[in-house]
Amino acid sequence: MLKKIGLALLAVLVIVLVLAAMQPDQFSVKRSIAIQAPPEKIAALLTDFHRWPDWSPWEHLDPTMKRGFSGASAGQGAVYTWSGNKDAGAGRMEIVEAASAAKTVIKLDFIAPFESHNTTVFKLLPSGAATTVEWDMSGPMPFVSKIMSVFFSMDKLIGKDFERGLRKLKAAAEK
Repeated sequence: MLKKIGLALLAVLVIVLVLAAMQPDQFSVKRSIAIQAPPEKIAALLTDFHRWPDWSPWEHLDPTMKRGFSGASAGQGAVYTWSGNKDAGAGRMEIVEAASAAKTVIKLDFIAPFESHNTTVFKLLPSGAATTVEWDMSGPMPFVSKIMSVFFSMDKLIGKDFERGLRKLKAAAEK
């Protein structure tokens, strides 16, 4: 009886590992929203980390979170660090591209609760009086992440936060 249980568990483990090995090496989560504001007004909210509490879906996960700002005050070279509870974690963001209102690229490094290194891109596409904001985060999928993705959809997990953040960004930009 124990031998059968052991073999069944081994078979499940092998199936999970095979499914994990078949997962892509990169992930990408992307959401968009139309905002009734010019790209410059929206870009000002994105390229100044001091303004992220107005819209970021993660800013209020820990009321006692420690924040640090360095580098440029806004735009390319601006750096934001945070360290908080288990929900907020710890990490660092740096704006590596913000030459125009059309595109902001952020190097995003999580330190805790797990280490990962990702890229976040905000694209602002004007269309009449509105601007479509595209928010895309991508990065490598180490094997541990591939195993997790067998059970959980990264797109569904992070996508909900992106949707909430975009709604808050819309509200802040349309004031």
